[in-house]
Amino acid sequence: MYRGLIALDADGVLLDFNLAYGRSWEKAFGVKPRLVNPNAYWAVDRWGVPRLTGAALDRLRATFDDEFWTTVPAIDGAIDACHTLCEAGYELVCVSALPSKFEAARLKNLQDLGFPIKRVIATDNDQASVSPKAQVLDVLKPEAFVDDYLPYLKGVHPDIHSALILRDPHGSPNQGADLSLASSQHVNLAQFSAWWVQRRAVGNDSLQAQVQPTT
Repeated sequence: MYRGLIALDADGVLLDFNLAYGRSWEKAFGVKPRLVNPNAYWAVDRWGVPRLTGAALDRLRATFDDEFWTTVPAIDGAIDACHTLCEAGYELVCVSALPSKFEAARLKNLQDLGFPIKRVIATDNDQASVSPKAQVLDVLKPEAFVDDYLPYLKGVHPDIHSALILRDPHGSPNQGADLSLASSQHVNLAQFSAWWVQRRAVGNDSLQAQVQPTT
């Protein structure tokens, strides 16, 4: 029984961009970075590498090619979480802030990993007052939108359930007054999936998500 559409962000929700970033650093500079903080939200903080400018930044960015965007690994539990949602009757679409020229690569990445997702929609990553994903979501009209970056909840229509994935707490932008934009908060997609399906099964829209404390 079809129940509706759920829109999912990719990096930080479905895919482990931070792990892939470490591989790209090694590819660009021939040195494997050392993991210094597994709880860091941003990749540069996780690997303890400098913030680059100029030619060095261009060299790193050159590694973010089709091969990169087709080989980002899945976050633990994310594939099963998506299958749980599909088995409950939901259709999944990925709404991802990346250049549109990599849209097909991202879809191939997800499908090669076994995600039950047939469509990827790329948006820009403009840090404006309104989420660059809001316009796409207005057209899609999903029941829920799941992202791990709080600013991307800005401007999302209130009829859409905006679920925030908190994930890694150190240096996280997911804090402050704007947390009120999130309809619910979850540690990861697996937790959201289990909660959402239970919430719908019992017909209780007031069922509260259980979020573990961050460290």
